Amino acid sequence: MKRVVSISLGSSKRDHRVEAEFLGEKFRIERIGTDGDMERMIALIRELDGQVDAFGLGGMDLYIRVGTRRYLLRDAAKIARAARLTPMVDGGGLKDTLERRVIAYLAREGIVDFRGKRVLVVSAVDRFGMAEALDAAGADLICGDLIFGLGIPVPIRSLARFQRVAYLAAPLVRLLPFKLLYPTGKEQEKIDNRYQRYYEDAEIIAGDFLFIRRYLPPELPGRVIITNTVTSADIEELRRRGIKTLITTTPEFNGRSFGTNVMEGVLLTLSGKKPEEVTPEDYNRLLDWLDFKPRIVNLN
Repeated sequence: MKRVVSISLGSSKRDHRVEAEFLGEKFRIERIGTDGDMERMIALIRELDGQVDAFGLGGMDLYIRVGTRRYLLRDAAKIARAARLTPMVDGGGLKDTLERRVIAYLAREGIVDFRGKRVLVVSAVDRFGMAEALDAAGADLICGDLIFGLGIPVPIRSLARFQRVAYLAAPLVRLLPFKLLYPTGKEQEKIDNRYQRYYEDAEIIAGDFLFIRRYLPPELPGRVIITNTVTSADIEELRRRGIKTLITTTPEFNGRSFGTNVMEGVLLTLSGKKPEEVTPEDYNRLLDWLDFKPRIVNLN
């Protein structure tokens, strides 16, 4: 049996483990949270290195991705170096393929008409492929990177403008301590309502779930959320806040949608290649065979 383990900077309360079969291959896939402790992440990776088929890097990205450029995050690189034998992926390859396909599928099947809809992507550097697909589908795109990533209350209202800002900021931002860019450990459990007006102005909110949840207003009736990595408790919380529809880009296993880093670890293992050898065409071919469909949950 193949084994894929996501070592996450996030809360251990979200840990999960399932067994599943993909293309005739049995997998045990699991997620281990370290409550914001990077040294524990490194220790766990060293302990499991060579014993599992792929690592997923959870709760953080290896790279800031803008267009065809990638900027290696300094803190993430330190953690990734702990894996010497087992390949590690951060979900970026799958975000750039699967999530583009999900947006196109939702539009093509008439499930969501993005044309003219105000869509807030909480962090476009984390989901550049999704942001591009939403823009191509006709959405009125709002990128929240300055607001939610850097605490600067300035919405970026087009993909072209976002790219210009990101090209200027990314070389410096990649050097910042990761905890300044993304909630880690107990910070993930806090709710911050300073920026709720941007949520209230949007019809669809998309991106990383913990980012979305951190700034989610107490009530947000009628909205659609596109994300992944949600637990049963998360779904009930969204229902209480009046969210109309939840769409997860990765499929459900035993009531849980895993992060893209976990699913990318599965696809990497199925490909039989090294991370640097896998192309978007490889991922798209595997996704065709797997026929993943987004999970759509009508909540209210």
